[in-house]
Amino acid sequence: MTTPPDKPLTTGQVAQLLGTSRQQVVNLCERGDLPFVMVGKHRRIERAEVEALLRPRLELTRDQLKSLWLHQAVAGTLVADPDLVLDKARHNLERLLTQHRGTMTEIWLTKWQAKINDGPHAVLKALTAQDSESVELRQNSPFAGVLPQEQRQKVLGAFSRSGRVRAA
Repeated sequence: MTTPPDKPLTTGQVAQLLGTSRQQVVNLCERGDLPFVMVGKHRRIERAEVEALLRPRLELTRDQLKSLWLHQAVAGTLVADPDLVLDKARHNLERLLTQHRGTMTEIWLTKWQAKINDGPHAVLKALTAQDSESVELRQNSPFAGVLPQEQRQKVLGAFSRSGRVRAA
């Protein structure tokens, strides 16, 4: 396929990459499993979204899954009050970057800083995605203190009661 990497793909091109039918690609889009934009009456899909779909999903450990649950709760707060959440994260980042200068943690915190500077959408994706970068970012989170303690405890309680607490 000779489509430039930055040009969105047609459903037919995506079907060819996935080895499936064009209708199946449309179904993936309509279910929300494959993000797309409409150009006129046609769906266009970013190559990166197709590549993400092709990558095997990580089997999260119990701790990674617990972190995902907590960060999904942070995501809910973020969509309700982006300025409050991003300001708290920026404040935490200042302190954490000073504490972790010259370490691997500093690298991940710097990545968070870039996502925060990119805005709420980039942060939401990192808070809720299950790709390896997002998993690692959540292990180095600047969102401490965003959730009130009572809400944090409710999330942890719900996580403990869920059937998805087995370690990978």
